[in-house]
Amino acid sequence: MNKFGHLETLPHGPFRFIALDVETAGKSAGGICQIGLCFADAAGHLQTYSILVDPEEPFAPFNTELHGISSDTVAGAGNFPTVYMALYDILNTHSLIQHSTFDEKALTAACARYDLPMVTSHWTNSVTIARQAWPELKGAGGHGLANLKKHLGLTFHHHDAGEDARASASVILKAEKVLGKPLSHLTVNRQLTFQFENPTSK
Repeated sequence: MNKFGHLETLPHGPFRFIALDVETAGKSAGGICQIGLCFADAAGHLQTYSILVDPEEPFAPFNTELHGISSDTVAGAGNFPTVYMALYDILNTHSLIQHSTFDEKALTAACARYDLPMVTSHWTNSVTIARQAWPELKGAGGHGLANLKKHLGLTFHHHDAGEDARASASVILKAEKVLGKPLSHLTVNRQLTFQFENPTSK
């Protein structure tokens, strides 16, 4: 049971997009110890899921201090191939959100480490979207989740993968309201993207 009440089984879709965040055990980008997902449906409702991962490598004290996950925490958890392949289909059929590009890089590194296929989903960086929506934050704390938390009044526990994924999803939804339009590439089913485009839209 996770301490923030996240789902422990995957919800049923389809979803408009999935925000993804990972925590890592040490300096190795592929040493993932937690995966968090936030599922956004067409109405903007969010559901958060998180799962611990045995990184099969030592934990660095700095990382454990940051996210609170240690070798004891992940005792009995599945390794990356077990966890990732159970998530592969749902991740590979939805547009994905990440805050910065660290999460995609970590997944790529972990897939390379275990010789697994990387998802081919479209990734959107919520930092980039936040810069468009709130340009005034440049030089005033920036567009990291900690500063956006203060500026937007978000409620989440930073450095928990599920919580950070939910924050990234919230940033996207709030940015769309500020920008006055939905992000066109975030559709319910990415394989039908071009069918959803409105030829009269600007």
